[in-house]
Amino acid sequence: MTLRPARAVLITLVTGLVLFTGCKQADTKGTRKTENPQTWAPEKLTAVQGVPATEIEALIQKKLDGPKLDRIDEDQWGHTKRLYKIYGSNPLWLTSNGLHQKRTKALTDAILNANGDGMRLDDYPIGALAQAIGTLKQTNTPTAEQLATADVILTASYTSLGEDLLTGQVDPRTVAQAWHVNPEKENIDSALVRNLRYEQLDKALATMRPTDDDYAGLSKQLQNYRVIVAKGGWQPVPATENLKPGERGNPAVLAAVRNRLAVEGIVPGSGPNTASMSPSAQSADSSPAGTYDRNLAAAVALFQERHGINVDSALGKETIESMNVPASYRLGEIAANMERYRWLPRSLGSRYIFVNVSAFKLEAYDSGQTALTMKVIVGQEYQDKATPVFADSLETVVFRPYWNVTPDIAAKEVFPKGQAYMERENMETYRENGKLRVRQRPGPKNALGFVKFLFPNDFNIYLHDTPNHELFKEDIRAFSHGCIRVEKPAELAQWVLGWPADKVQQEMDNPPDNKSVKVPQKIPVYITYFTTYMNNGQLYFGNDLYNRDDKLVPIVMNGAMPSKEVVDAIQALRRIASST
Repeated sequence: MTLRPARAVLITLVTGLVLFTGCKQADTKGTRKTENPQTWAPEKLTAVQGVPATEIEALIQKKLDGPKLDRIDEDQWGHTKRLYKIYGSNPLWLTSNGLHQKRTKALTDAILNANGDGMRLDDYPIGALAQAIGTLKQTNTPTAEQLATADVILTASYTSLGEDLLTGQVDPRTVAQAWHVNPEKENIDSALVRNLRYEQLDKALATMRPTDDDYAGLSKQLQNYRVIVAKGGWQPVPATENLKPGERGNPAVLAAVRNRLAVEGIVPGSGPNTASMSPSAQSADSSPAGTYDRNLAAAVALFQERHGINVDSALGKETIESMNVPASYRLGEIAANMERYRWLPRSLGSRYIFVNVSAFKLEAYDSGQTALTMKVIVGQEYQDKATPVFADSLETVVFRPYWNVTPDIAAKEVFPKGQAYMERENMETYRENGKLRVRQRPGPKNALGFVKFLFPNDFNIYLHDTPNHELFKEDIRAFSHGCIRVEKPAELAQWVLGWPADKVQQEMDNPPDNKSVKVPQKIPVYITYFTTYMNNGQLYFGNDLYNRDDKLVPIVMNGAMPSKEVVDAIQALRRIASST
């Protein structure tokens, strides 16, 4: 198919950016690989290309005392001022011969590489940066004003980029994310100073972004989907009545489904009930025309699995609606979840628990390696039952716990059912601070099962066992009041406490009831919400249970698919920064 000239240009621009950008990968989730840096410090200058350093320093201070630069917010401007204060208003990007070429190139490369992070590059003074650098490269007799201007723009760009890589470009509180994780507990100013002191600034800048494989995988998929969007995305699939494997359907609809799946690289396999993610796979389908054959159904099942839909192989309303989500929105979801990664601390610890609510999955990590993986059940899709995003430290394991029913649940779901219900469910009342409360005694009916894991938090959320293990067979597991039910409670207790399996089982099966055991060392727990994520190297669009993407995706779209004007500015900066 011949592309219209404008679209062909856009694809060329996007492809060029894809080839240019990259993301440093690490071997493990939540760890960072850095070399021991040689300490760098700016030169104590007397002059720069014949211009007295005192004149440059005075102009730098004058600029810092004046209005902030365009596209630099007040917070970033404050970081810029404090960074200069540490160095006594000394130029940070100049040598006696002019610009510090290697460090300037490292910074401009990092800004350009942020395109691969799905970050909004129009948030940075790219035009002013290109002009300032270009001016100095085109003259052998710069003025103090030109030198001071370039140095301040470079420093402000460094602080702006550094803060965004460390903590994200969007404040989650402004986009209804129920996100309560501090992205970087350490002081941002300290991080900016520490990384500026690396002799190899390019490596220091690379460690500011998330460096785990999942983030790198999303970056690669971001680039892939940019190309898909630039080529026009995919054609909508017409509505149809629910089709099950082997049933007859509209040939046009089935052809549209095949084409839609092929754009994502899902191709029906040649064997029964198979599908391939390889774009080069060929279908050897001998079913009658117009039949929803089992090979196509297997491909649809794979699509369902990777798009947060109950896997039943049927071609129904929910599946077609998911297929018809625009490619541009899927691209925005990838960028949105890369931003969510930037909201997390750079180091999650050597031993921690990571729960992705949207994926219904818990992973336990030890020294960067996955120690445990299990399914979880999370809060229902209601505001008062949704599981929030937060982090805290696991301190206590309770065997054979009581379930202390919250007053709200007791009023709505227990007391109205009467005494007979309470007796049947092994519940009892008690007084607490003069108020009548309800609790469920330990035992096989207890809603918390035989063990719970406590990490004190403001949301009264914890991990626990459940008597309803059949629910783990469901693909979409949002059934709780907010707490998180775990598929393998005994294994988790063994890992948390360092106990053998028989000792854990002994505590779960036998009194005393409500026995608390302190963990040997507190374990960080991260309850997160990633609606797009990598799973065994494959991209998954999970279930946006709580509709949190609706507010975030529009905000990040300028970074997901930069405009032609931004792309032109990026290319201009690249040319100028690379010129000698």
